[in-house]
Amino acid sequence: MVDDAELVERLRAGDEGAFVTLVDRYHQSLVRLATTFVPSPAVAEEVVQETWLGVVRGIERFEGRSSLKTWLYRILVNRARSAGVRERRTVPTDPVEGPTVDPARFDGNGAWSEPPEAWAERAEERLDAEGLAARVKELIDGLPENQRQVVLLRDVDGVSAKDTCALLDLSEANQRVLLHRGRARLRRMLELEMGKG
Repeated sequence: MVDDAELVERLRAGDEGAFVTLVDRYHQSLVRLATTFVPSPAVAEEVVQETWLGVVRGIERFEGRSSLKTWLYRILVNRARSAGVRERRTVPTDPVEGPTVDPARFDGNGAWSEPPEAWAERAEERLDAEGLAARVKELIDGLPENQRQVVLLRDVDGVSAKDTCALLDLSEANQRVLLHRGRARLRRMLELEMGKG
């Protein structure tokens, strides 16, 4: 597999094959992230197309201070925001949502009254792995926008916490809260579906 640094050099040399490889590698991730900023899949595709144009026009200016992946995401986020999505520095942490985990699951000392069941090890007994992965993707789509953005970047696309904060203009604490709440909500939804909630 060609690494990103080599792709950058080939792109700068005008290699169309390098561009095709880059699109194959990142297009779906970019569309997935764009859908969290814009109102429809069609607009998300437009934003991603604008992102690819930005890459072609700006590859000579890419300095390598961040990874190519982070640079792509930054272009996308800027395009998505300029497409009309309101910009914000701090994000409300769902004050009406309530506790992340049902307080009834803890004893008087704050310890688990009954520890969470390790359902992931038995998931194959109830759902095949492919079906579970598809269901998790559906559940991620149902997360609140800010949680969905952070979970997609961190857990699906493997973007670092630092880069996620920079891409979404979040404080480190806010990013951690959104990631925790998103993961907890996903776990809760899966537990309910699997009859363990």
